[in-house]
Amino acid sequence: MGVDMTFSGKVAVIAGGGGIGGATARRLAAGGVAVAIGDLDGGSAEAVAGAIVAQGGQAFGQACDIGNEADVNGLVEAAVVRYGGVDMLHVNAADLQVIFRDSNAVDVDLAVFDRTLAVNLRGHLLCTRAAIPRMLARGGGAIVYTSSSAAFIGEAERPCYAMAKAGIHALMRHVASRWGKAGIRANVVAPGFVLTENNLKTMPEEFKALALGKTRSTRTGKPEDIAAMVCLLLADDGEWINGQVISVDGGATMR
Repeated sequence: MGVDMTFSGKVAVIAGGGGIGGATARRLAAGGVAVAIGDLDGGSAEAVAGAIVAQGGQAFGQACDIGNEADVNGLVEAAVVRYGGVDMLHVNAADLQVIFRDSNAVDVDLAVFDRTLAVNLRGHLLCTRAAIPRMLARGGGAIVYTSSSAAFIGEAERPCYAMAKAGIHALMRHVASRWGKAGIRANVVAPGFVLTENNLKTMPEEFKALALGKTRSTRTGKPEDIAAMVCLLLADDGEWINGQVISVDGGATMR
């Protein structure tokens, strides 16, 4: 028997609507989920939602900086007003504008540290605290956070990013421990190198080859690969998966 990816009548909030978040939104909507999409680029969120609506789904998009509490609360409240509640949360946002200045623990600008943690850690907490009361009101729900293999492999660069992603794992385990008996599941997906449409157009071929060489697969990852795991964890078929960090990286990491 295949995985049941029908979610008719459910409501999902997706914080971070580009790449993986957009692929997840499309997959959920195809299964009958009403989707609220927030992204730092409001136009991008609206475009993803518009494409879903054009295919007969239910979705809306709006600007949302998940490091801003008012933005996060506004996104969740808009989902409640429009669709009646929240059953699922996928937190996928990251500010990639600062990641290339995330040098090393001695030299990194503290402004880079502050912004990285504001989005990649504080923002995940803000989304969590906004969504959980809404889920409890509906008898439970499911949360999936997007992390990264950077959280556990150890790198010579990107210390702020790695610290923030490791912190997401601690947040997820807290949520699973504190609210699991109340019907709320929380898990993390840790993607490997994923090529989006923009990456495919601009990235040098030698870098793509290097990324592929780190996997135990015949290709690099796509947003849809990660979305497939996210949707399994949000689905009823994922009901007995709670408190886990799941790598989706073509075998690049083995733990």
